Amino acid sequence: MSQYRRNRVPGGTYFFTVNLLDRSSRLLTENIDAFREAVRQVRARKPFHIDAWTVLPDHTHCIWTLPPGDTDYSARWKAIKIAFAKTLPKTEQLSAVRLRKGERGIWQRRFWEHTIRDERDYAAHVDYVHINPLKHGLVQRVADWSYSTFHRYVDVGIYPPNWAGVSNIFVAGER
Repeated sequence: MSQYRRNRVPGGTYFFTVNLLDRSSRLLTENIDAFREAVRQVRARKPFHIDAWTVLPDHTHCIWTLPPGDTDYSARWKAIKIAFAKTLPKTEQLSAVRLRKGERGIWQRRFWEHTIRDERDYAAHVDYVHINPLKHGLVQRVADWSYSTFHRYVDVGIYPPNWAGVSNIFVAGER
């Protein structure tokens, strides 16, 4: 079995990208209530703070902060993936390897993780999370995407409602 090098900072803040296996799928947004419920169930058992989150049709980007002393984001992602998959009918095509391992063909096996290093890194990743629906051409204005914590950031005054609309220019890492 492969050993993946993951940075583990107790109580750390992490950025994640988690993809569906079929990148042309719309499974996450078509089943948003089931995905939200999977996250809710896992947070009830293994708490974490959601700093920012955007759910796109075929992948999600988010930032979590774990409780003090806790580094186990991998178990949380595994539980979220399993809980979500259990809500879906078994209609996906499975490879011989997935069949042999008893896996579903919904998620890519792994995820991308980045440990947030400082306030500037945090701000850049929060921006990246929220700009993604616009970046992928899903909306003309970030405010038009409902599967995001963007609106929470507007409500507390961090972003103006028209942040990163078609008239704004986004440069990674700048605000």
